[in-house]
Amino acid sequence: MSRDVTRTTLPGMTHVPPPAEELRLLDAELRQLDARRAQLLHRRAWLVAALQPVAPLTASGAAGPARQAPLGPPRPEATAHGVQNVLLLLGGVLLTLAAAVFTLVSWGRLGISGRALVLAAITSAALFAPVPLLRRGLRSTAESVAGLGLALTALDAYAVHQVAVTGADGAGYTALASALLAGLWVAYGRLPQVAGLRLPPHAALAAAQLPLLFWAIRASAMPYGITAALLVTAGFDTVVALRVTAGSVRVLAAIGAYGMGSWGVLAAGWLSWGAAGPSAAARAAALLLLAAALALGAAARLPGRAVATGNAVAGGLLLVAAAGGVLRASLPGEWTVPTYLACGVALSTAVRMRLPEPVRRGVVLAAGAVQTAAVACALPLVLVSLLGPLGWAVQPWSGAPSDTRAAVSVHMPWAPHSWQLLLAPVTVAAVLALLARAETRRPGAATGAAYLTWATLMALPAAFQLPYAAGLLLQGAAVATALAAASVHFLPTTTTALALGGSVPLTFLSLPSQTATLAVLSAQTAALAAASLRPHLAPVTAPAALVYGAALACATGAAAGWQVRHTALLVLVIPAAAALLAARPAAAHARVPVEITGAAAGLLAVGLALTDAPMLALVPALCTVVAAGTAVRPDRRSVGYAAAALFLLASWVRLAAWDVGVVEAYTLPATVPALCVGAWRRHRDPEASSWTAYGPGLAATLLPSLAAAWNDAHWTRPLLLGAAALLLTLLGARHRLRAPLVLGGSVLVLDALRELAPPLVRMADALPGWVPPAFAGCLLLVLGATYEQRIRDVRRVREALGRMS
Repeated sequence: MSRDVTRTTLPGMTHVPPPAEELRLLDAELRQLDARRAQLLHRRAWLVAALQPVAPLTASGAAGPARQAPLGPPRPEATAHGVQNVLLLLGGVLLTLAAAVFTLVSWGRLGISGRALVLAAITSAALFAPVPLLRRGLRSTAESVAGLGLALTALDAYAVHQVAVTGADGAGYTALASALLAGLWVAYGRLPQVAGLRLPPHAALAAAQLPLLFWAIRASAMPYGITAALLVTAGFDTVVALRVTAGSVRVLAAIGAYGMGSWGVLAAGWLSWGAAGPSAAARAAALLLLAAALALGAAARLPGRAVATGNAVAGGLLLVAAAGGVLRASLPGEWTVPTYLACGVALSTAVRMRLPEPVRRGVVLAAGAVQTAAVACALPLVLVSLLGPLGWAVQPWSGAPSDTRAAVSVHMPWAPHSWQLLLAPVTVAAVLALLARAETRRPGAATGAAYLTWATLMALPAAFQLPYAAGLLLQGAAVATALAAASVHFLPTTTTALALGGSVPLTFLSLPSQTATLAVLSAQTAALAAASLRPHLAPVTAPAALVYGAALACATGAAAGWQVRHTALLVLVIPAAAALLAARPAAAHARVPVEITGAAAGLLAVGLALTDAPMLALVPALCTVVAAGTAVRPDRRSVGYAAAALFLLASWVRLAAWDVGVVEAYTLPATVPALCVGAWRRHRDPEASSWTAYGPGLAATLLPSLAAAWNDAHWTRPLLLGAAALLLTLLGARHRLRAPLVLGGSVLVLDALRELAPPLVRMADALPGWVPPAFAGCLLLVLGATYEQRIRDVRRVREALGRMS
């Protein structure tokens, strides 16, 4: 803007061109662009159609759908870098194979001078060719040629052995040559001109795996020398893996360390396990200690927590194997498990040492693994002690065995060296008890210690072949101790489970002797009943006490020589005791399991009495008394139905035992109590319907008697049934009760109809065939003519009945 233009002239200036003209020009340009775009799209579509190949004709002569040809070059499947590496690798391999063929096949055709010149020329050229290649930036090619040179040096070493030192031992020469080659390749890789090559360090590390191994083979130091060579080589690889910075070299060194170390550890473990004496075991232990030092040293320096812990676990296990192997070779064979267990326990003290956290954690895990394995070795003895007595269920009271081991192994074999194996669970229990002092580990450690101690006590009598009575006393003491611990709230869930779990094998163990069975069942019933006084134990121990009480009742009846049906009366004491116990307010939390157990005992009593009908009638009657006493409680009113059903069942069984065939003898015992209950309900609730109060009781007698009266040839039952129905009808009408009125009237009509049935049948036989249809037609006409009046009468009767209760 010119400096001569003043501020007063600016508002009067206009746009060039004006806004309307500029908008017109823009619209014209946009229309031209749209037209040009449409033209180009049309041309593009024509070109695409022109490039489509002509589709082949189908069988019908029509052209099939044509595939669209690609508009650009196909996409390459391999990168240029990948193709380059493959070509260089193939070239290096082929040159190496050619050199090997030349060395192995054509070597003898040249003289000594020619051989030396060829070797020197080819090897030198291959080793120094990477220098100019690296200067030109051809690193991959330089790596390939350097690999060829390294392979030629190995072939040179073989050629020297074949020509110059043919008498040298193969293993010794291999050890020397591999050591020299490793040093040569390391020196070659450190030259300033080829310092960027990655292949020489890897090749040198691979060659370094051989010298010690072949030197040990040359020295005939089998097998200890070879194992030591493997472990020392693994140590060398470990040092390399921890010190070098190149990632690929560290990975290769780690592979060598784990590979050579694994072979060395396996060999050392085999030597330790098969050692014939302390001397051989000591040498194997030295090898295991070397491997343990390598594993623990690596664990202390490894950055990864998981890898460090894994190495520490391996190191801890190797320490146990070393120490345990020496001790095992010095002691009898049955002490093998205790010796390794002692070493594992000693290793667990590492938790208090000042070690890096991953190392300490790994060592403690190794100690735990050793202790777990020792406990697993004792597990078969515990299982035999717990499951073996179950076999006495098929032959009870057949005679007390000589000792506890004979009692538990009557159907299961017993393992040798038993009592030494039981040192494992008791020792681990002591360790867990010490660990339980830590607040964070108390629940798990204390529970584990309780289970292991209980298992040891249950298996101890059989392990030491204690007398039969002593074994019963010891297992009973274990059960009693567990109950006492549960009573004082010491791990109540665990100790209660142990007490009940121990009582089962103890019961079966007492089956060989009648006296032992009665004593054990009595003691367990009393102990569980006493424990039920504790509110937190009652839901479990009270039902268990009832179960053992029922078993005691059966055993007592059998010991007294009673028949099975008479034993049922003794078993009924259990439902009565359960009902009394459930009625106590203090047993509210154990009420349901106690009542369920009592009901099950009642069913057992009924099952025992099935063979004798009079006794089968007496047992449900006594159960009725128990159920009725339970139904008195306000919260158990519904048990009254069960009491009524039991009473009815008892009365029916008794009548059947007396060969009573009168229907009313079976129905009246149900009708009278039902009517009494109905009257009591109507007294308590005047609004209750007569159908609910009296209907079931009346129907229980009237309907079966009516069915019997129709088939009765005598007049006594129909007459009495009619009189009773008439009396019910009159009572229903007098008191305006619907159920007696309807039921009594219906039964009265049907009973009277029964008297008319034979004459009607005879009349129907005497009448002509057209009389019944005519009678039916007339009846329909009469009914149709008086339909409205009948509807009015029915409505009036219904209203009258509705006014009744």
